Amino acid sequence: MSDDGAIRVLVVDDQDLVRSGFKAILGTYDGIEIVGEARNGAEAVAEAQRLRPDVVLMDIRMPEKNGIEACRDITSNPLLAKTRVLVLTTFDIDEYVYDALGAGASGFLLKDADPDEIAAAIRVVADGDALIQPKVMRRLVETFVAARPRAGWGSAEAADGRRAALASLTDREREILLLVARGLSNDEIGAELFISPATVKTHLARIMAKTDAHDRAQLVVFAYETGLVTPAPRA
Repeated sequence: MSDDGAIRVLVVDDQDLVRSGFKAILGTYDGIEIVGEARNGAEAVAEAQRLRPDVVLMDIRMPEKNGIEACRDITSNPLLAKTRVLVLTTFDIDEYVYDALGAGASGFLLKDADPDEIAAAIRVVADGDALIQPKVMRRLVETFVAARPRAGWGSAEAADGRRAALASLTDREREILLLVARGLSNDEIGAELFISPATVKTHLARIMAKTDAHDRAQLVVFAYETGLVTPAPRA
């Protein structure tokens, strides 16, 4: 955050007009400050390291280094542990949403989103939560996980690691992870299990540590990858 508490945002897109548009739009909102821009993934990583923004608004399809690779570089950098990546996607044609989650993205923003949605998405991600609503995230993840064969989810070693992480969870932690994957908020999980939202938050922190999840969005992916939750049958 800046000295006045504003959310510091880095805008990344290979189209000058798109970057200018986002800068003009976001500049009208209180509490959001555009601190820099980049035209490709390589520039995005360099600028993120230099500026340490709270949120990176990241396009996917770019030259030199795409948004997925840049996202992975940013989220895996210990010096950028407080930086969140919000991926720009057309969704109806992009097939990289799941890859973005796997790379550590905190959520997605449709390129045709209206200004209020853009500002709200940035605020949600800056707060460390998954983008917009858990139910929306669940539907996005379910769509892409259902389209991927389980064999395509990484090496056998990675799969063994996920199974071991799942086995390390307590019964209560599994129960909470299942409810997260189904799209329930902390308040809803607390009401379901007759515990306080603060207790839910404590459990979530432990689950994230055990599963090496960057945020709530990656917990949803983990639940699907391990088979704890299975995608709904397609019509």
